[in-house]
Amino acid sequence: MAQILHKRATTTHAIRTEIQRSTESVTTLSRRYGINPKTVRKWRHRDTVEDTRMGPSAPRSTSLTPLEEAAAVTFRQKTLLPLDDCLHALQREIPTLSRSSLHRLYQRHGISQLPRDNRQKREKKPFKRYPIGYLHIDISEVRTGEGKAYLFVAVDRTSKFVHAHLYRQMTRQIAADFLEAALAMLPYRVHTVLTDNGVQFAKKAGAEAYKPHIFDVVCYRHGIEHRLTKPFHPWTNGQVERMNRTLKEATIRMFHYTSLAQLQSHLEDYLWAYNSARPLRALKGKTPVGFILEQWQKEPQRFYDDPNHFFAGPNT
Repeated sequence: MAQILHKRATTTHAIRTEIQRSTESVTTLSRRYGINPKTVRKWRHRDTVEDTRMGPSAPRSTSLTPLEEAAAVTFRQKTLLPLDDCLHALQREIPTLSRSSLHRLYQRHGISQLPRDNRQKREKKPFKRYPIGYLHIDISEVRTGEGKAYLFVAVDRTSKFVHAHLYRQMTRQIAADFLEAALAMLPYRVHTVLTDNGVQFAKKAGAEAYKPHIFDVVCYRHGIEHRLTKPFHPWTNGQVERMNRTLKEATIRMFHYTSLAQLQSHLEDYLWAYNSARPLRALKGKTPVGFILEQWQKEPQRFYDDPNHFFAGPNT
């Protein structure tokens, strides 16, 4: 059987075995094999001839407390999220946590690799890159103590910035007003809007086919291209569909609201925290507002105003 020895080993398995079996003195064995007496004493007091692991017997992080280590390990085991997602989630409570220290922690506990069921079976093709200003807009139904309401949501495909508002109806005029409000919220120019083919966004064939749709009028006024989702492709507008589910999970599925105003107030607070304080993996750990500020430094020609005046935070 092949022997696995460390690079600076001065003895083999056979010499170590002879040292353990011999009853001669340490000095005699040291001179016979040409090794240090400390090496003879070391192998004489061991029960095995294999090299042991170097370093501390109980390795631990130098930057994390035992409680923080336990929290990070438990979070990984319960959520089964990738390393970057764990890092962004844990950094909110552990600001000193780095990606390398978290990776080493998971390696020590044998959880650096996710189970095969949680890995992607095949590599996905990279998404086409778009400049900021590509909005996805959709409508979903919600309920409060006052009855039914409609949640209009707009998501920028690139910056992930979200604007949403509640209305009691979902008419064409309300859809146009919501687009105007979303354009006023963003400090950069919007070049494309993607919606479904509902009556709130697109005109139907029939008696009014010759009339321009008010939503298209707003898009034309601002120089925006209005695109419709492809038929029989339910995931074409999937980004805003996922955001609808996220907003519902954070509001109506966790709390009961007695009034529409109460839900609107909570929704505004959540959107402020999401846009300003939630790092996203798709943005490489940046928040939507942080990504917008970074793009303003790189491509100021796409902005019509300084984005620092639109969002809370330090004026850089």
